[in-house]
Amino acid sequence: MNKRQVYNIVVIGASAGGLPVLTDVLATLGTKNKVSVFIVIHLSESVNPQYILQRLQERSTLPVVIAEEGMPIEHDKVYLAPADQHMMLERDRVLVRRGALENHWRPSIDVLFRTAAAAYDSCVTGIILSGLLDDGTSGMIAIKSAGGRCLVQEPDEAAYADMPRNVLSNIDVDYRVSAHEITYVLADIYSRGECSPQEVPKDLQQEAAITLRMSSNMESTTALGAPTLMTCPDCGGVLTKIEEHGHARYRCYTGHVFSEAQLNDQYLKRTEETLWVALRMMEERRNFIMSMDERPQFSPDTNGRRAQRVNELKEHITQLKSLLTALDN
Repeated sequence: MNKRQVYNIVVIGASAGGLPVLTDVLATLGTKNKVSVFIVIHLSESVNPQYILQRLQERSTLPVVIAEEGMPIEHDKVYLAPADQHMMLERDRVLVRRGALENHWRPSIDVLFRTAAAAYDSCVTGIILSGLLDDGTSGMIAIKSAGGRCLVQEPDEAAYADMPRNVLSNIDVDYRVSAHEITYVLADIYSRGECSPQEVPKDLQQEAAITLRMSSNMESTTALGAPTLMTCPDCGGVLTKIEEHGHARYRCYTGHVFSEAQLNDQYLKRTEETLWVALRMMEERRNFIMSMDERPQFSPDTNGRRAQRVNELKEHITQLKSLLTALDN
């Protein structure tokens, strides 16, 4: 790799409880380190990104923009992922595209982190702030494997500690700090000089390429791991299991990606939906049979069998309700 103009790439992932911390970080981030900051915040689709932009810009020492397709990467600028689109990095430019959901999020923290690691290897610093579940863990593994640095907010001070704790459970992070220490750590990192080019692992290059194309096929997906007997809960595609540092993910060949915890939740959700449909159909059939008039031309045996069927359906309905009650135990 030829010597390059160095961008100090900072990628930040936050979810529930992360916005106040993020505003504090941007308020104290200096302009002397030539940083380019990229942010994915997992928020409800009803939240207007312009509101988030305004909140961040009110206190940020750097200009904040909502990323657009093909936007050049500049020093001392903050790029915010737009609503319902993935923000990804290539060398010297930002890509913004609507691809498959990852862990049921778009934009995805992991998509940003993974593509940043593939494009900028050791020049990337990943930061995970407050949030639920395990989003960001896979992306931080990618950054670490490419020679970058990993920083997490101290879980004990996070409003929602799941995301920092999951990162800490899966990789050896470089820094575990309080929110007010984050900018001091970044200043120390970047005061040491330019980052050195690192060899990006082949599997990371392959998966980043798949993500950037926003399309895939069975051959390229199975090159990342072993095909399973399970199917994607979103589209029905075959799932490939990807193992990385003891952390497993599942990717289907159409692009959907799930952590183990998220996949389990989706299977539980689909099972519950299926049982509710079965319950409704049984209730409707029972009501239909009960509404049928007894007809004199039918023998007593016929009417008796009808009553027996109603009782059997009632028992099945009771069993389904019990199963639904115990489903998440």
